[in-house]
Amino acid sequence: MTLMQDAPARTAPGKALAPQASLIVQGADATGIVAAVTSVLSGHGANIVSLDQYSDNPQGGAFFQRTVFGLDGLRAALPALQADLDEHLVGAFGLTYTLRDLSVPKRVAIFASKSDHCLLDLLWRHRQGQLPVTVAMVISNHPDVAEEVRSFGIPFFHVPCQGADKSAAEAEHLRLLQGNVDLVVLARYMQILSGDFIHAVGAPIINIHHSFLPAFIGAGPYAKAKERGVKLVGATAHYVTENLDEGPIIEQDVVRVTHAHTAADLTRRGADVERAVLSRAVLWHAEDRVIRNGNHTIVFA
Repeated sequence: MTLMQDAPARTAPGKALAPQASLIVQGADATGIVAAVTSVLSGHGANIVSLDQYSDNPQGGAFFQRTVFGLDGLRAALPALQADLDEHLVGAFGLTYTLRDLSVPKRVAIFASKSDHCLLDLLWRHRQGQLPVTVAMVISNHPDVAEEVRSFGIPFFHVPCQGADKSAAEAEHLRLLQGNVDLVVLARYMQILSGDFIHAVGAPIINIHHSFLPAFIGAGPYAKAKERGVKLVGATAHYVTENLDEGPIIEQDVVRVTHAHTAADLTRRGADVERAVLSRAVLWHAEDRVIRNGNHTIVFA
């Protein structure tokens, strides 16, 4: 596997940077795929900025590729480019692909509850230009963070969600989301989403949780971890599926702790890891670096 960071574009003095697009290709591995991709792109005058690829078995395994390229007049060129990709990738190799203009950021809705560390970290990174997304809205089942969210200039919606029957709340969520977002991020949103909602929302959902699972389920996981004398705390960011906390993993990290750390210390260190892991997962998804394959992911980070 070859992992490469996007190379800085080289432009002549005074020349504007060409618009960039991402091309994600996946399917059965075969001889000639990379050549076909580069041939189509070069035939349209595109300049490849980065190209990452991975095959889980070169002898007929699964193939994955992420290419970023620059092309003057990108938007006008997309229909003809897609037609060539259909012919040379879909028709010739039976591959699937997605092609996206990177100048159009993905629209994100963030769900949160009372814990605000992940939510505020994402909003701060977005304001600093570190997350290439549009935060369309924040939705919470508590009103506590409303003023802080609005201070970032982001619309805030309080949708109460109490009791076993969440159908009314989820109906309101869908009304707010549908047609308005490309990604939903659960920034420590402490509610379980129904299968009906997951299917109806029409966008990927990313969740963050501590990495103790399946141990220490429920409230107060760090206090329970302290009682057991754990030596590592960490976090996992994953796509949401109907199987609770079992979706494809995007990113994980851990930090060491000792017997001297209190439950409060573990909670603080765990929150630090949660912030970092979730922000990386959202960034990589926003930049089309994550390819889902069954219940796991290929991440060109």
